[in-house]
Amino acid sequence: MATNVMTNSYLSQASEVLSDTIIATLEAVHSAKAALIQKENFKKFSAYLERITLALKELPKFDINNSEIFKNAIEILNMHITVAKQLAFECSTRNKIYLLLNSRKIVKRLERSAKDISRALGLVPLSSLNVSLNLTDEISKICKSMLDAEYRVDILEEEILEKIEVGIQERNVDRSYANSLLFRIAEATGISTDQLSLRKEFEDFKCEMENFQQRKDMTEFLQMEQIILLLGKADVIATQIEKEFKYFSKRNSLGKQPLEPLQSFYCPITGDVMEDPVETSTGHTFERSAINKWLADGNNLCPLTMTPLKISAMRSNNTLRQSIEEWKDRNTMITIASMKSKIQSNKDDEVLNYLGKLEDLCMERRLHQEWVIMEDYIPILISLLSAKNFKIRERALVVLCVLARDSDDNKETIANNDKAIEYIVCSLARKVEESKLALKLLLELSRSNPVRNSIGNVQGCVLLLVTMSSSDDTQAAKDAQELLDNLSCLDHNVIQMANANFFGPLLRLLSSVPENHFTDAGPDNVQMVMAKTLSEIELTDHSKLCLSKDGALGPLIKMLSHSDIEMKKVAVKSLKNLSSIPQNGLQMIIEGAVCPLFEILYRHSLSLPSLREQVAETIMHLAAAIAVQEADQSEISFLESEEDIFKFFSLISLTGPDVQQSILRAFYAMCQSLSGFNIRINLRKTELIMFSSFSSTSSECNGSKNLDSKFGGYFNLLIHQISAVQVLVHLCEAENERVRASAVKLFCCLTEDGDHSTFLEHVGHKCINTLLRIIKTSNDGEESVASMRIISNLPKDSHMTQWLLDAGALQVIFDNLTSGNTNASYKGELIENAVKALCHFTVPINQEWQKRVAETGFIPLLVELLLCGTSLTKQNVAISLKQLSESSMALSMPVKTGGLFSCCWAPPKTGCCVHHGICTPESSFCLLKANAVGPLTRVISEPDLGACEASLDALLTLIDGEQLQRGSKVLSEANAIGPIIKLLASSCAQLQEKALKALERLFRLVEFKQKYGQSAQMLLVDITQRGNTGMKSLAAKILAHLNVLHEQSSFF
Repeated sequence: MATNVMTNSYLSQASEVLSDTIIATLEAVHSAKAALIQKENFKKFSAYLERITLALKELPKFDINNSEIFKNAIEILNMHITVAKQLAFECSTRNKIYLLLNSRKIVKRLERSAKDISRALGLVPLSSLNVSLNLTDEISKICKSMLDAEYRVDILEEEILEKIEVGIQERNVDRSYANSLLFRIAEATGISTDQLSLRKEFEDFKCEMENFQQRKDMTEFLQMEQIILLLGKADVIATQIEKEFKYFSKRNSLGKQPLEPLQSFYCPITGDVMEDPVETSTGHTFERSAINKWLADGNNLCPLTMTPLKISAMRSNNTLRQSIEEWKDRNTMITIASMKSKIQSNKDDEVLNYLGKLEDLCMERRLHQEWVIMEDYIPILISLLSAKNFKIRERALVVLCVLARDSDDNKETIANNDKAIEYIVCSLARKVEESKLALKLLLELSRSNPVRNSIGNVQGCVLLLVTMSSSDDTQAAKDAQELLDNLSCLDHNVIQMANANFFGPLLRLLSSVPENHFTDAGPDNVQMVMAKTLSEIELTDHSKLCLSKDGALGPLIKMLSHSDIEMKKVAVKSLKNLSSIPQNGLQMIIEGAVCPLFEILYRHSLSLPSLREQVAETIMHLAAAIAVQEADQSEISFLESEEDIFKFFSLISLTGPDVQQSILRAFYAMCQSLSGFNIRINLRKTELIMFSSFSSTSSECNGSKNLDSKFGGYFNLLIHQISAVQVLVHLCEAENERVRASAVKLFCCLTEDGDHSTFLEHVGHKCINTLLRIIKTSNDGEESVASMRIISNLPKDSHMTQWLLDAGALQVIFDNLTSGNTNASYKGELIENAVKALCHFTVPINQEWQKRVAETGFIPLLVELLLCGTSLTKQNVAISLKQLSESSMALSMPVKTGGLFSCCWAPPKTGCCVHHGICTPESSFCLLKANAVGPLTRVISEPDLGACEASLDALLTLIDGEQLQRGSKVLSEANAIGPIIKLLASSCAQLQEKALKALERLFRLVEFKQKYGQSAQMLLVDITQRGNTGMKSLAAKILAHLNVLHEQSSFF
């Protein structure tokens, strides 16, 4: 009975110890995961503890009865886990700086705890408990892994500890050293680097260290006290007021004259004041580098006592070094205070001298810079930037740059001085060296966020920086670029940069707003500001191309689909600005601008007329881009179907003049594109449904390439159905001159293809009068040319021509050919089209029209144009002369024979040698009497094939029918037959054929066969070998006339 009681009591105790151990292990895991330092080491350690917990939870399943060894092993394990738990708890709750400074101890304790736990776990008698093989293997693996595991101090933490040791040993570290050290501690421990957080953590650390005074570990307390003194030098630890009070208290306690160094400060070897004194085994002190050199040269005796030196016994003389440093600091304080009056002297040499000394002191130690700031040197240095001597200005810039480096407080102190930034910017615009120094100073100042605003606010600063960013001086350009990047964190600076054609920051903000960008607005508003800037600044073509290349189009096109109407407005305005360059227009189409632009155009109500006007103008720019697309490029489609054309053109009836003009100009541009022929066909056959009212709907664009989904439902009331040509005819009478001009130009395009049926239907007497009035009154040269071209392209229909005649077209044409008031830029085109229009009235089917032409005085004018007109003018002149000449034979008056008394009167008139009658230019339109044969002959020798062919046709009218003999003689006398022969070698088959037919007739005459046959033979032979079948036969026939081929030749 007693035995059972004891057994149950043991089992209860063993289970409780096991349970307590599992709980302790779980608590240790929790604390390890919350550790503030050595996180990787504690993560590894906690993973082992979790595996141990799982293993311990399996043990109650096995026989743990009557095992005193098991209980003792678990108790030992519990003890070591409790120690580890306490370590983890301390590392999750104590001050971060303290924990970092004790990293090495923590890692050693952690490694020791891991090994102790491993050994304790290995004491559990697994074999006697009949534990499963799997659990035994797992516990064995845990034990081995924990014994083998290595825990190391992080590299960054080790570097910090080494720097602390050096700082304590050297004892002369300055504020920058302490600053760097404290910020690295913050980085390693995750402390925020703002001043309040760092200072609070440091104060907590100091409070924790004060508790060491009641502890036994005085060595650790003294070490921590040294660390506190070292870190206490950092900027964030002491306030500026505290520093100034300490400085002036010490400086005011000193005299006004520097002290000479004590004799003990001098090195016996070098004779100079020592920097790093070391004491030898003989008790004498030397400069470390000097005594090392003495020994390296083979000297083993003390330089003073000549007794043997023990190298291992040399040690730093810290006491003497501290005395030297205190002496130096005292003299430096006095020197800095006394130099102010010298630097403000009127003597330039003296000012330069002391500025150099001040620079040397500032470069020597960071502490000296603090003293210079506290002595209020900055206003003095700023005032020197307005000195006349450029060397003084340069030296002042150098000193200011040294003071600004690595100190935000100093940067703000400099920037807050009256006109400081203005003076620095003035130096930026001076000579190269001074400019580069000013740039370096501004770059240093720009690393402080509050100062950036001051820099950007100085007039002309950003423009100068943009200019310098493209300097040939690589370093200056790099510094300017970095400075601009620093300034780009503020909206107004970015806008200034954009106005100076520096668009990088603007484009970055247009795409996405970085977290460090300082703005009160949200990302969308920043993007809107950037897009608005882009829409308002004056951009060169080069800038527009660069913006497109650098990615401006994508974000702007995306903004077109934004729900905010204001965002749409600025995006449209910007895209309108950029799309005026054809390359940009093509890129906009490629990037998907067409669909959202048309959606805005179709969907937004008339309450936003200015937006619609800008959208329409942008679309017009895209159409113009399509027009200049090169033939070798992949064709970029714009309006893809008849429906798209129909919808876009239909807006003309629903919009104001500005939108109407843009639509008309867009179609005009498209008519000039690679697909212009199809556009013109579609427009001519399009029947437009015109509407009286317009409203927007809420349906969205479904992404279709065509515009079908964006058109239905917008228009309410049907008026009537008319053709596009009819709309243009109507718009030619528009009161708005710009709309009228655009309509006339588009109308002109539609007349180009010879599709006359549409114009016969819609162009009447009223339209003709309108066009002639435009020609007579318009100040727009292009409009006048287009109107004349429409008239020249009208069908050669008798009714149409009569309307032209009745409307006074002949006189209008004549006036334009003879007027000297025509705009010089368009005079050539106007003459070309006027001469072509004249061809309506020279057709031989109506000699009355021809007579009106002659009576108006056109024939001499046409002959003159053969000499000085363009190729196209000459071609149309020749056509008119040819048509007139075709009537000459019929109009030539017979020569009256002499009567009985003819000898008493004046001699009879001689007849025309071609027409054998009385010919004049006015009565019979005779080419010979009009002196046109020579000019026409010259034209057939010119390279333009059209003018050449028309002139040949005109000349050949002289040898028609019975005129062959007489006309041939005239051509020969005008030296025209030789050029006709040369046309046999023309690249134009039609010209060759006409020349062949002419020569076939000419060579029927023996005189001309003998005179010109030889020169034609080789060309004729070539045609028989290379020409088409018809020309081969004709050439062979001529060769037969020349007796070169037999008439039975196979060529016939």
